[in-house]
Amino acid sequence: MQDGNTQQPTQINIEASIVSGILSARIRPGTRLGESQLATLFDVSRTRIREAMMRLETRGIVTVSPRRGWFVVEPSAEESVKVYEARRIIEFGLLRNLSSVSEQDLEILATHLQEEKLAIAKGDRQRLTCLMGDFHIRIAEIAGNEIIVETLRDLTARTILISMLYQSDFHAQESHDGHCRIFEALQEGDFNAAAELAIRHLDQVETGLDLTHRPDPLSDLRNSLSLPPLSSEPKE
Repeated sequence: MQDGNTQQPTQINIEASIVSGILSARIRPGTRLGESQLATLFDVSRTRIREAMMRLETRGIVTVSPRRGWFVVEPSAEESVKVYEARRIIEFGLLRNLSSVSEQDLEILATHLQEEKLAIAKGDRQRLTCLMGDFHIRIAEIAGNEIIVETLRDLTARTILISMLYQSDFHAQESHDGHCRIFEALQEGDFNAAAELAIRHLDQVETGLDLTHRPDPLSDLRNSLSLPPLSSEPKE
């Protein structure tokens, strides 16, 4: 078991791995995160796992249920609205306060957009989910504020969980086009326009959510048994 001086790096690795799994849509809302299994996978004590889980709980990524353990959060409709509101405030302010973007930074974003385009062509939804969220994090990295990068990474992870619960259709091309418009404004050095476009993009994504939809807690088992989707109509 790793311990002692490795405590902090190990906890960071545990947290980063779980957040990364969410950002790439490999870990779904409501996924149980067993302490024993994670302790085995990361070769650490359950105490280390519990410490990492408690940190993720303060970040709004996981929640604990008495006698049942740790679970990835399933954001409610009300929480979803607040997450998008927070993202609008942060990303608008971030872009408005940019004073310059280097050619190297623009090349990084251009390459990223090419990766999005390729993933769309291949129909790789999991890769696209990761790329769509990562675009916003890359802009925060360009701004050079590590606190905003960490905050936006967590908000983006929660946004992806929201999408998995409430987004019935995946409008990849629409999101990609929104990213391209933001990039074009950055190329022109028009940071006010980039900020406005970011708001418009987030509004568009949020509008595509069906926040009246109640997630089916048995969806995975239902699919495994090849049963029809849960009907929203009341039983007679």
